[in-house]
Amino acid sequence: MFKAIWSWLEERTGLPSAIRHFLDEDIPASAGWHQVFGSVALFAFLIQVATGLLLALNFGSTPTDAHASVRYIMTQVTGGPLIRGLHHWGSSAMIIVVVLHLIQVSLWGAYKKPREATWMVGCVLLLLTLAFGLTGYLLPWDNKSYWATTVTAHIAALPPVAGPYVARLLGVQGGAIGVITFARFYAAHIMLLPLVTLLLIGVHLVLVRKHGVTPTPADATKPKKKFYPEQVFKDTVAVFAFTMALVLMANFAKVGLGSMADPTDTSFTPRPEWYFLFLFQTLKLFQGPLEVVGAVILPTIALIALILVPFIDRAAAMRVQKRTVAMALVAFCALGWAGLTQRAIATTPADTEDPEAGLKPPSLWAQIPAEQVAAVGYFRKDNCGRCHVLGRSSMGPDLAREASNKPADWLLEHFAKPAPDGPDSQLTGAQMKALVALVTKRDEKGVDAWKSAPEEIVAGAMTFQTRQCFLCHQLNGVGGSVGPVMNGLSTRHTRDWIMGHFGDPSKYVKGSRMPAYKLPPEELAQVTDYLLAIPK
Repeated sequence: MFKAIWSWLEERTGLPSAIRHFLDEDIPASAGWHQVFGSVALFAFLIQVATGLLLALNFGSTPTDAHASVRYIMTQVTGGPLIRGLHHWGSSAMIIVVVLHLIQVSLWGAYKKPREATWMVGCVLLLLTLAFGLTGYLLPWDNKSYWATTVTAHIAALPPVAGPYVARLLGVQGGAIGVITFARFYAAHIMLLPLVTLLLIGVHLVLVRKHGVTPTPADATKPKKKFYPEQVFKDTVAVFAFTMALVLMANFAKVGLGSMADPTDTSFTPRPEWYFLFLFQTLKLFQGPLEVVGAVILPTIALIALILVPFIDRAAAMRVQKRTVAMALVAFCALGWAGLTQRAIATTPADTEDPEAGLKPPSLWAQIPAEQVAAVGYFRKDNCGRCHVLGRSSMGPDLAREASNKPADWLLEHFAKPAPDGPDSQLTGAQMKALVALVTKRDEKGVDAWKSAPEEIVAGAMTFQTRQCFLCHQLNGVGGSVGPVMNGLSTRHTRDWIMGHFGDPSKYVKGSRMPAYKLPPEELAQVTDYLLAIPK
């Protein structure tokens, strides 16, 4: 039966002959482990295609939908974190493998005649791999990806004549990234770049088959061996090792999701992704009018020199051990890249944003004004829960099921003395009015705060109200405008900064008009916890 099926496929498609021809390719006797990078790079691309298709099934194609859909993938889709992890780390791994493949080819001198075109196509494939990383990095639309892309777009727009056209092509308007930029990056990432890359991979493979694998000078006259089984085995082992490393990274080095991109968040320190950090650091060496030298002229010269390597090095082929100039150039470039990248990392301020912020839907109590959360504390402080048990009937009405329909005057009188023979309330008039609003006008968020707001959070909201912070600061849409808005404070300042600022504002903000608050340690910790919990 097997022979019959094989014969049918041969007659109708010619596929068996094509596979046999592929496996029977002649390769030099010197071929071995150093030549597995090409196969690994091809497999890395296929992983990116497969995981990208799976992500696209649940991905939203607008900025707002994109962020929400990535959260959905990470929290609700079966295997979503693994798929996104494979795609995220696979992007960086693919860049590394392609660079290693290019280094291996350059050290062995495999770009020499007649393989010049093969080398040049490989250089273009490296650029396309970087373009994949650039366009895909923006798509989660969180703060980190937004500001990283902003830096890269700024660099791309620096050329004197072509810069404005590049910015327009990228959809960058007025130096800002928006919906048009997102749409063009998305289209390029899922349609344009895959088509061009597949075409060039096909051309690259045809050229490799046409000219064959480059032999070492000593093995040029030795009998050749077949691609199968020895080299196939080595390529398979290398691909397996690459896949296992990628799976381990995806499983243990979890990919987070920051807060949705906020173009007005000037506190966020913009940095490009790691493979562009060297270029970012280079710009610091060329300030002002010379910025274009570091951003455009030097990278362009380096790229042209890389593509023209086969025409620059026209010497006869020699053993890799004797190619000292090539090894010195590779080492110089590697050290330069590593040094610039390390310096960029070392000078990057600590990120104050929670990398998991986008994966944690804010609690409903964190979305309501501080007065409502504080009213929950007043409810608890006066032991109203003895009669009004939330979620089930008791001596008093269940206020979690239905808001009170009593008049405000009646409620204020009731709060002042809840029971005829009981003690008077400990609440102030303003606190009682806040409690009236809670029991009569509360919504789903208010009920959630009633049921689930932690004690320390409620205590922090009570301190915020008692100290009248709302007179100067707006929180969840309520409050004054003298001071900065409290929403998203965790993305701008550290816990220590906030606690220190309460005690000595002028030390942290020059010219601050805020008075110093000498709060008890427990009260200070509680109000700080509350403010850090409020999302943007």
